Amino acid sequence: MFQLQNLIRPHLLTLTPYATARDEYSGKEGIFLDANENPIGSTLDVSGATVNRYPDPYQLAIKEKLAPIKGVRPTQIFLGNGSDEVIDLLIRAFCEPGLDQILILPPTYGMYEVSATINNVEVQKVSLTADFQIDTGRVLDAVDFNTKIIWLCSPNNPSGNLLDRVAMLRIIESVDCLVVVDEAYSDFAPEASLLPELDAHPNLVVIQTFSKAWGLAGLRAGMAFAQEDLIGLLNKIKPPYNLNVLTQQHLLTALENAPEKDEMVRQILANRETLRAQLESLPIVEQVFASDSNQLLTHFTDSTAVFAYLLSHLIIVRDRSKVVRCENCLRITVGTAEENAQLIRLLNEFPVPEKSPISV
Repeated sequence: MFQLQNLIRPHLLTLTPYATARDEYSGKEGIFLDANENPIGSTLDVSGATVNRYPDPYQLAIKEKLAPIKGVRPTQIFLGNGSDEVIDLLIRAFCEPGLDQILILPPTYGMYEVSATINNVEVQKVSLTADFQIDTGRVLDAVDFNTKIIWLCSPNNPSGNLLDRVAMLRIIESVDCLVVVDEAYSDFAPEASLLPELDAHPNLVVIQTFSKAWGLAGLRAGMAFAQEDLIGLLNKIKPPYNLNVLTQQHLLTALENAPEKDEMVRQILANRETLRAQLESLPIVEQVFASDSNQLLTHFTDSTAVFAYLLSHLIIVRDRSKVVRCENCLRITVGTAEENAQLIRLLNEFPVPEKSPISV
């Protein structure tokens, strides 16, 4: 049976976290002479934000507003400085450097491996199948005593497709380590999130982000959802004020505008299907992979040449050709209708070299 206490790095169990001034007094009224802030004001005039004071270290107002949207309790939410902070904190909380390991399923989001390597944590790899799905048996066979975290990206990046829900749940139910399901692109997907599974599976962590559908990549705000004791651990080891005042202010405003986010998602999905059809009609395209996100992994006859050609016209896509299962592939983010039209126009004009005549 899964026990979180058995997974946490032992020295963290007795860690006394840094106590902020707001841990001692969380009220809004009073004369604040406790945090060595500038009492006069700020050199920056920011409407509606008190930037000369430290922010709420636990972002309680945001969590109260976010919880009903996500169908979780506020105490099940952790907010990070981007999802990358969440990824790093999870590895630092559960993996002993030089001893433990994580398991990833390439092709997948690169920061899982980068964060593990920075923390001197071994990375095991079990590739997705040719159609970018989980080989459940191979994954379970690869798990051993030192496997502390399995990372599942669904919808996957860079392939864009949802991973099989039954396979993910089988893995979650079969292992005694953490299983982190990264749902950064879930707002674009037709299938429901795994968030309703949190209470039934204490080893499940779900990551989401404000960067994609919410259109807030520049604010750097990521979300993690898990059991309360795991969220408490992340709060214990995170930097004291990891989300700044301006980010918190703008997130509160954004959460009031969820219908606007939903409308942008509808537009992006419509643009995706138009772009898919146009890409599939091009002679230089061999395959456009199925996508449940805002990206289209596209197999070209010569991805290197196409990438360089687009770059020369200031259209920037991601070259994924050196990633396992993605040979000759470019990952194309769905743009506006105008941006997509310009992309297709240029691809139609791509100079395909003439074949040399066969000498007899």
